[in-house]
Amino acid sequence: MKITFPHMGSIYIPGEAFLQELGHEVVVPPLATQRTLELGCKHAPEVACLPLKVMIGGFLEALALGADTVLMIGGTGPCRLGYYAEVQRQILEELGTGLDILVLEQPFENPRRITQDVRRLLNRKGIKALPRALRVAWEKLKACEALEETALAVRPRERHRGLARLALAEALGNLRQADTIRTIQRAVQDGQAALWEVADPHKEAMLHIAVVGEIYTVLEPFVNLQLEERLGQLGVEVIRTISVVQWVKDHVIKGSVGLYKTTRLERSAAGYLRGCIGGHGLETVARTNDLGKQGVDGVVQILPFTCMPEVVAQAILPAVSQDLDLPILSLVVDEHTGEAGFQTRLEAFVDLISRREGTCAHG
Repeated sequence: MKITFPHMGSIYIPGEAFLQELGHEVVVPPLATQRTLELGCKHAPEVACLPLKVMIGGFLEALALGADTVLMIGGTGPCRLGYYAEVQRQILEELGTGLDILVLEQPFENPRRITQDVRRLLNRKGIKALPRALRVAWEKLKACEALEETALAVRPRERHRGLARLALAEALGNLRQADTIRTIQRAVQDGQAALWEVADPHKEAMLHIAVVGEIYTVLEPFVNLQLEERLGQLGVEVIRTISVVQWVKDHVIKGSVGLYKTTRLERSAAGYLRGCIGGHGLETVARTNDLGKQGVDGVVQILPFTCMPEVVAQAILPAVSQDLDLPILSLVVDEHTGEAGFQTRLEAFVDLISRREGTCAHG
């Protein structure tokens, strides 16, 4: 079985490690490009979310590299993520790709299918390989987030534009090659040190802006048009509000046994939104409200066109903005989004906040 999976930021590093530890040959899809998007748009429904289109394109590129199986996650609630796997299965079948799809989702949703798919994942080395596979993947996932958090702090302070990008790419490459817990920890330490080496110790971030929104568009640089890097080059230290580590803890570990609750988020969103609306809609409202009260300079919401939970959140955020006197920019992306207009809106937003704060915009 030559297995592939969706590309989302640096998730390919722990994903690849997990599957390799289980004994599978892994076909990591190439980094998403315009060609990936064009392939997905050609074969996916026009009204489908941008993430689904990019994933379809990535699967077809992985097929060309020899993949015969796709590992996908499922989901529940109003967000259409729960339908992705079935839609993708139908599209890939109609194209005659021969790709098989394994779906990992919470056990109580479809216990028979999840049991069958997990058995297929474990049939190479058996269940005895699972604990180490989970440990290595978990450590690499935490390591990726640690390196990316460091890069967020370094970007507005880098001595020359682009140095942080290069240092992060090298650090992630070294992390990908690490195959023991000790070498993973060393890769993080060395990578963080290398990132701080490209920072100017006398330069401070001009502003602190939080990024909220749908998880795929927040974490996948191709889809969000390198949002974090663009903001960093404008002198902004980005506060990323979405963590895959936390998502796994909440939705995979706690959610699998019915222990995940949204009470804290609902409390933070009180007065604006009641309860979960699917996806990260509740988190978007709750975290914007919390961060605004904590003194963040501004918030950028990024979402794919037609994303139902985030569209609801987008309609609520102006009230939060008015109540907290907090600048909020909502960016909707699809296959037609142009870089020039995207950059112009970011520059205008940062300039607006800079004038409010009495600072001087960089770049």
